[in-house]
Amino acid sequence: MDQAGLAIARAHRSEWSRVVAGLARRFGDLDLAEDAAGEAFLAAVERWPREGVPPNPGGWLTTTATRRAIDRLRREEQRHGKHEAALMVFDDSPPEPAGAVDDDRLRLLFTCCHPALAMEARAALTLRLVTGLAVADIARAFLVPESTMAQRLTRAKRKIRVARIPYRVPSEADVGERLQGVLTVVYLVFNEGYLAGSGAEPVRRELTDEAIRLGRLLRELRPDDGEVAGLLALMLLAEARRPARVSPSGELVTLDRQDRAAWHRDLIDEGHALVRERAATGEAPGRFQLLAAMSAVHTAASTARETDWPRIVALDPSPIVRLNRAVAIGEVHGPGAALAEVDRVAVEIDGYHALHATRADLLRRLGRRDEARAAYDRALELTSNAAERAYLARRRDELDE
Repeated sequence: MDQAGLAIARAHRSEWSRVVAGLARRFGDLDLAEDAAGEAFLAAVERWPREGVPPNPGGWLTTTATRRAIDRLRREEQRHGKHEAALMVFDDSPPEPAGAVDDDRLRLLFTCCHPALAMEARAALTLRLVTGLAVADIARAFLVPESTMAQRLTRAKRKIRVARIPYRVPSEADVGERLQGVLTVVYLVFNEGYLAGSGAEPVRRELTDEAIRLGRLLRELRPDDGEVAGLLALMLLAEARRPARVSPSGELVTLDRQDRAAWHRDLIDEGHALVRERAATGEAPGRFQLLAAMSAVHTAASTARETDWPRIVALDPSPIVRLNRAVAIGEVHGPGAALAEVDRVAVEIDGYHALHATRADLLRRLGRRDEARAAYDRALELTSNAAERAYLARRRDELDE
């Protein structure tokens, strides 16, 4: 890829959400914001190779997208009211704070998570608008076929248009109602960055950084909410392990083989403090708090052998947590018991590559090589992450040794 192509790729990763969020705030129209942002990036593809990369790519994209949005509003005479509102872009004064959410990108998350939309539609729509992820990547995050996700996004936008759902800045009263959808979206953004579903890079640092940034803003917004604290703790504890997750050759390094000296201790300490804080309240933990608690157990051990596996087994699991819990069951009660637990959740998450990777490892430990090989093949079919594919392929090939 040439210099302009690299610059466009970097700008899409770092500026897409800023451009869309800024346009959504100015014009109050998410379809217009997405379309104008897309046109701005298309203009960059056409012009930057000829004219050179501008000194401020983000500013260039924002200005171009704003002009495209205004041009479109001017062409649509029936939308005279919005055309008049668009004149605000010529006002250089900063926008007045409105509602309970002031950060543009966090505000976009809340406005997309409107209660009139199904939870899956809220999360998918926000992933598309905030991260610019392709439909295929969003479908992979939700463990559904690409065609299903495309239909889901189309229906969500149609509902917005037909029902004229107002995407206004949420008030304090709205925040609690929309919070669970926002937390789900932030977690999906983090997961896509932590183990990228496509592309040559196994980790998309800009997505994990953005998710953690949003998590910190949510923590400021809702300091007493246990699930907000749980999500932030979970992301911090996962991010702490990032330096040891991929080998120099580009292969995924599993938790038990990671160099724990390379982990970020400051992030681990912060994550543990959040877990302890919520545990001290005596409240019943939610999904993110459970996942964070399991991660805290792993990161508290100086070696994999010293992990408190019985404590992990004791945690009350949801389907994905039960898959993680099965690993602990294998350490406490053996691979046969763990495989039985995995098979119990298989129907619910059959499209999740980690399910088949876990089954493959357990089958290998039980000496059932043919079944293990088939499970590794299925896991390879379900992931495009280069580091993970390298690891799974090596493990599968070792069955023939």
